[in-house]
Amino acid sequence: MSCSCGVDSAGAVKGCNNNGGCSTGGCNKMNVFDWLSGMDMPVSDKFEIVEVRFKGGRKEFFRNEYGLDLVTGEAVIVDVPSGHHMGYVSMQGELVRLQMQKKKVVNDEKIRKIYRKATIKDLEKYDSVRRREMPTLFRTRQIIQDQKLGMKLSDIEYQADNTKATFYYSADQRVDFRELIKILASEFRVRIEMKQISLRQEAGRLGGIGSCGRELCCSTWLSEFKSVATSAARYQNLSLNPSKLSGQCGRLKCCLNYELETYMDALEDIPSISKLKTKHGEARLQKTDIFRKIMWFGFQGDNNWHPLPTVRVKEIIALNEKGEFPETLTEDTIEIKSLTGSLNSDLEQMDKKFQSKGKKKKKRRNKGAGNQRGGNNQNSGNNQQGNRNRKQDNKRKDNKPNPQNRAQGDNAATAEKGTRQGNKPKNRNKNRNRNKNKNRGGNQPQNSGQGGGNNRGPKPNQSNREQ
Repeated sequence: MSCSCGVDSAGAVKGCNNNGGCSTGGCNKMNVFDWLSGMDMPVSDKFEIVEVRFKGGRKEFFRNEYGLDLVTGEAVIVDVPSGHHMGYVSMQGELVRLQMQKKKVVNDEKIRKIYRKATIKDLEKYDSVRRREMPTLFRTRQIIQDQKLGMKLSDIEYQADNTKATFYYSADQRVDFRELIKILASEFRVRIEMKQISLRQEAGRLGGIGSCGRELCCSTWLSEFKSVATSAARYQNLSLNPSKLSGQCGRLKCCLNYELETYMDALEDIPSISKLKTKHGEARLQKTDIFRKIMWFGFQGDNNWHPLPTVRVKEIIALNEKGEFPETLTEDTIEIKSLTGSLNSDLEQMDKKFQSKGKKKKKRRNKGAGNQRGGNNQNSGNNQQGNRNRKQDNKRKDNKPNPQNRAQGDNAATAEKGTRQGNKPKNRNKNRNRNKNKNRGGNQPQNSGQGGGNNRGPKPNQSNREQ
């Protein structure tokens, strides 16, 4: 398969330079993918009509009367009303039959034929003719400005035999270009044909990149242009901003019609209403989620929006038609009686509970007071008698002192002091006994007045102890 971009006069592949294997077709306008190319088709009964592409994506059907072995993307010379022209094979086989049925083209004698395959001389001549297009375009625009005509010249196409030139222009109103044709014919020495096109077709011939980041649909695959209305944007909840809704042609984007049928089917279940009436006031429609079937309403002076399903909206509409207004958007009525009854019953139970507690506390206080009085009288009598007994015992102890009792009392006092200071009373008794033994000897230190010596005296002799 050769490259659908075609070849130049030297026989080299143009366009993507993929050496005859252009698989994407992105470098061609109005390119068609032959999805039957890999299938075995009948050779004897092959469809003889071929689709040929010309400059700007324009396509026409031609008959292969001579049975030429053609390949997609190959240059051919075809018959035209005023001579011959060169184009490139864009599609052949059974797909051409389907395309003719789609475009409602009748297979009759009006379909012109293919003369031959293009030679190198044909390619060289066609390249030289194509070089005249840009200078002719600039010069024609100057002439249009001089004539002060309200038209916009977008493109020029020269025929391959250099006998005819087609001028494509767009205009809002009808233009009288008879004088213009005379000037152009005398200057360029060719037959002139003026062809008016729409702004959408003009954008398709020029090409470009859309706001979506891809190449324009009208220059790649879209061949039929349908009218686009602003209602398509309203049904899809789009902001009516002309700068966002219009394409490079200055008209509404063709892609607004792509999903319109889906939105229309989804809008059948959504009621067409702008406001709902409630007891708190009117709630106006702020937003609608078509596919989730949720409608947002908001009250005047309130920034909060309340989402409601379409089923609930239909219920409120039915109530408003009857002259009834719901309490809120979500509830028809609020049951106040049941709430007040439950609250009063709770309060009554609490009152009974606290009244019963108060009565029990008063009775307990009276009984306790009587018991305390009787007990105090008895305790006072017992205390007086106990004090008298203590005084008598103390007098007896004072009159008859007992030395043993005193020693026991001293030992008990020392023991209490030892426990307070953390020392055992036994150690203190040992120290006292040691000091007594030292003093029994009667020997005092001789050098008592000198410092730094031992204060202990000499050891007592055994003879002294015996004496």
